[in-house]
Amino acid sequence: MLHRNLIGGEWVAGEASPNINPANTNETIGEYARASVKDAQAAIAAAKAALPSWSRVPILQRQSVLRKTSDEILARKDELGRLLAREEGKTLPEAIGEVLRAAQIFDFFAGEVLRLAGETLPSVRPDIGVEITREPVGVVGIITPWNFPIAIPAWKIAPALAHGNTVVLKPADLVPGSAWALVDILHRAGAPAGVINLVMGRGSVVGQTLLDSPDVNALTFTGSTGTGKRVALASIEHNRKFQLEMGGKNPFVVLDDADLDVAVEAAANSSFFSTGQRCTASSRLIVTEGIHDRFVAALTSKLQSLVIDDPLKAGTHIGPVVDESQLCQDVDYIAIGKAECARLAFGGERLERENPGFYLQPALFTEATNAMRIAREEIFGPVATVIRVRNYEEALATANDTNFGLSSGIATTSLKHATHFKRNSEAGMVMVNLPTAGVDFHVPFGGRKGSSCGPREQGRYAAEFYTTIKTAYTFA
Repeated sequence: MLHRNLIGGEWVAGEASPNINPANTNETIGEYARASVKDAQAAIAAAKAALPSWSRVPILQRQSVLRKTSDEILARKDELGRLLAREEGKTLPEAIGEVLRAAQIFDFFAGEVLRLAGETLPSVRPDIGVEITREPVGVVGIITPWNFPIAIPAWKIAPALAHGNTVVLKPADLVPGSAWALVDILHRAGAPAGVINLVMGRGSVVGQTLLDSPDVNALTFTGSTGTGKRVALASIEHNRKFQLEMGGKNPFVVLDDADLDVAVEAAANSSFFSTGQRCTASSRLIVTEGIHDRFVAALTSKLQSLVIDDPLKAGTHIGPVVDESQLCQDVDYIAIGKAECARLAFGGERLERENPGFYLQPALFTEATNAMRIAREEIFGPVATVIRVRNYEEALATANDTNFGLSSGIATTSLKHATHFKRNSEAGMVMVNLPTAGVDFHVPFGGRKGSSCGPREQGRYAAEFYTTIKTAYTFA
């Protein structure tokens, strides 16, 4: 079966592309259409044509579409989770958890539709009233990455539709299945023709068409730093709003007074679960001298106990890397770490399993410095580096010594240090005695420095990007 693109309410065929299971490369999950430039242009035109009607429909109609979408995602969580695990490689429990999050996001924004509000203020002039309202920004182009195939499309689509915008979605070419399923649900939930459009395919074709179009009023992107810069430059040329979520090199600080078990569990989860393929993953473990050796020994023991296997198998902790290209990048960085004279304390070997796949043993480096490439460049795989420091002050300085600023964490039992770290960590999100990865669906998501640009995603803060503010005066 060919899974087609959705353009103007119609399913449109295109060049077929196979969706391959990274845990078993002999298995093709399905065939998915790749859109052409003309397809992408047609999708943008359809979204533009649908905007006047959708932006003014009664709010209960918008609320109904989002609510029905949430309900179906929830009802099909096991099926959709299995699809996600097969195409992306994260374990089945993680995949089902991501599907549940997508359902929660649509449920939250179904409620937000009924909570849309403005302000009425008195003017400084007599007999004049002032109304401040939010209106849809227009046609929203959405470009999503492969590491969260349903959650990230959900947290961009749901607020866009809730605030009356129309959407053109370009999911990652590597994992089209979950996005296709989500758009199919939205389509059957009653989204009118042109309100949600799906154009799968290559970034150089579909993504570039979105960047080049003057009819795309806002563009939200999650992906690499290099591509994010191209999105920004193209958006500035067209005077459009843009929102970028890009890379991370997130620190996790472990102080001498930390609970060792808590620190190890948080570090292992942050660095290696989801195969380290999270922008919020912690790849820099900054550890003070007094606990360093015990922490490294305990974390190594933890890594030895982890099962790396088919993500659908019960008991698997870590699945495969998403594809051959990403695996080669991970292996290359492991070689770079060795060449930089960091000590490979554990792992880093490619693994063979029952079926051919992209399996990699988690890699842990010690005796590293923050100047090394493995401590400065985003690897996006199950590779973490331990950096020894003398005290809290050096730990904080090292944590902040990065071009990125998405997430950070600290393990400590000191209220003083926890409070100081929360206030002084140069990151958009800070965790105390928790993994750096994993945030709630109803709170803002985003970072600083080279990690993010533009308004925050998720929660009520999403309105800052998906709406434009109008100020109206009335003389009574």
